[in-house]
Amino acid sequence: MSQAQPASRRILVTSALPYANGPIHIGHLVEYIQTDIWVRFQRMRGAECHYVCADDAHGTPIMLSAEREGVSPQELIDRIGKEHRADFAAFHLSFDNYYTTHSPENRECSERIYRNLSERGHVVARTIPRLYDPEREMFLPDRYVRGECPRCGTADQLGDSCEVCGATYDPGELGNPVSVVSGATPEFRDSEQVFVRLADFEPVLRGWVRDTFAPPGEEERRRVQPEIANKLEEWFAAGLEDWDISRNAPYFGFEIPDRPGKFFYVWLDAPIGYMASFENLCRRVRSEGGELRFDDFWAAEATTELYHFIGKDIAYFHTLFWPAVLHGAGFRMPSAVFCHGFLTVGGEKVSKRRGAFIQARTYADHLDPEYLRYYYACQLGNGIDDVVLNLEDFVARVNSDLVGKVVNIASRCARLVHRLADGRLAGRIHDPALFDRFANAGAAIAGWYETREYGRAMREGMGLADLANQYIDEHKPWIAARDPERRDEAHAVCSTGVELFRVLAGFLKPVLPVTVEKAERFLGTPPLAWSDLARPLGPGAEHRINRFEPLLTRVDRDRVDAMVEASGGR
Repeated sequence: MSQAQPASRRILVTSALPYANGPIHIGHLVEYIQTDIWVRFQRMRGAECHYVCADDAHGTPIMLSAEREGVSPQELIDRIGKEHRADFAAFHLSFDNYYTTHSPENRECSERIYRNLSERGHVVARTIPRLYDPEREMFLPDRYVRGECPRCGTADQLGDSCEVCGATYDPGELGNPVSVVSGATPEFRDSEQVFVRLADFEPVLRGWVRDTFAPPGEEERRRVQPEIANKLEEWFAAGLEDWDISRNAPYFGFEIPDRPGKFFYVWLDAPIGYMASFENLCRRVRSEGGELRFDDFWAAEATTELYHFIGKDIAYFHTLFWPAVLHGAGFRMPSAVFCHGFLTVGGEKVSKRRGAFIQARTYADHLDPEYLRYYYACQLGNGIDDVVLNLEDFVARVNSDLVGKVVNIASRCARLVHRLADGRLAGRIHDPALFDRFANAGAAIAGWYETREYGRAMREGMGLADLANQYIDEHKPWIAARDPERRDEAHAVCSTGVELFRVLAGFLKPVLPVTVEKAERFLGTPPLAWSDLARPLGPGAEHRINRFEPLLTRVDRDRVDAMVEASGGR
C-alpha cells in the first residue's frame, strides 16, 4: 500500500449526534476520538476530508428538561450546544462544522426527504395504539417508557431497544411498562401515525450489506463489519416492519407539513442532521469565496466517499433505516458504516442514563486530553469490542510509552545537537538501515489507520520507539561527545535520533495533534504530511532544530485521584 494518498480522494465523515440534553462524558469520547484520528490521518495523506457533526436537539426529553428548568427548549439547546462545543474543542476534535438539528437547513432537508418518500409511495398512515401517560395527559416517546425486554426479560430497559441483548421492539411489547415522566402505568390510546415502508427496500438493503467497494488507492472492503452483517441477516430473516416516523404533540421538533399536530420523530431528522450540517458548511464555504457542493457528496450518483462512525447500539438505525431513507428519497447510500463498542469500567457500560463516570469537562480540568486520545487509540480496533478504562493501566501506559519512550528520544538528543553543532543536524544518517526500518513502517501503519486498527499502529510505533532508544543507548553519544575525535560520531547519532523522533511524531500525529504541533516547532518544520516521513531532514540541508521544550509531562496519580473525586469518588 502506498504511503501517499491519491489527491482524487474526497471524503465526508460524520460521528453520531450527541443529544442536547446533558454533558459529554468520556464514554461518548470513544467515538469522537476514533473518528477524529481517522479524519486527521486522511488529511495527513492529502485527502479532501470533511468532518461534520451536530447536536441532536429535538424530542420530548428536550421539551421536558426545558420545562423542569423553567426555560424554553431553544434556550436549553443553545446552552448545551455551547457546552458541547467547548468540550469537543478541549479534546482537539477537528470538526469542519458543528451544528444543530434545530436549523433551517435540517427542516428543509427533512421536508424534502419526507416529500420524496411520500411521492414515491414509501409512506403510509394508519391508526395504531400508542402508550399514553394518563397523569401527564401526553403520548409517551419510546424512551420515556421503561420495562422488561420482551426478548431476554431484562428489567429496566428502554422502550425501543434493549441494552443487554440488543433487540429492538415496539414499546408496547415491554413487560410491566412504566412512564418515566410520572411513574404511572401507561395505557394504550389510538393515534394516527405516519410510517415508512421499510420492507420496500429489503432487496436494496441486502445488496448494500453484502456489497464491497474500493476507495481510491485502497483495497476492497465491506460496507459493514462482519458482526453487524450477521446481525442484519437476523433482522432480515425476522422481516422488516414499517417504521413509525411521527410523534404526537406536545413535541419539540419539526411539524410534518401535511399532518397538523404530528412531528417528525427524532430518529428521522437526527441523521438528516448530517446532511444539514454539511449543507451549512457548503453555504459558509461559498460565502467565503470557496467552492463546496452538497450534491458532490449526497446525490445518488455521487462518486465521493461517505462514512458514518457510530456506536454498536444504534447500528439498526444507521444500517437499515438510514440507508433505506436515503435511497428511497433519491440520495446516495453510505460508503460504509463503522460501529464501535462501549467504554466500560469494571465491566459496566459508561452511559449518561446509568450515571456517567467522568464528564469530559471534569477530565479536561484535571488531565491532558491527549493522554485519553492515546489510551483509547491503544485499544481501538476495527471491530465492536468494548474499550476498557483502567486508571492504573492508563497512568502506566501514558508515562511509559509517551513520556518514557517517545518524548525521551527527542529530549536526550536535542541538547547534544545544540551543544555540538548549534542545533544543526548532521549531513548524514548514522544508521541508514535503522532509518529505513522506520520509514518503511509507514506503509503498514498507514494501512492500520485506514482500517481503524489503531491499537496495532500504536504497538508498532512503540516498538520503533524502543529501537530508537536502544540505538541511542548502544552508541552513548554523551560519552562519545567528550572525545574530540568522536564528536562527529556523537553529532551524527543524536541527529539520527532526532530524525527517528520526527518519523515517530508523524506516525502519532493523528492521535496527538497538539503534542506533535509542539514537536514540529521544535523540529523547525512545517506541519508534517505523511509523505514527508520517508525522507530525512538533515542530509545535504544542514537543517537547524530549535531548543527542546518539554512536550508532555508524566501523569500525576494525584491529579487522577482528584479527577475521580470530582466525579463523585467512584
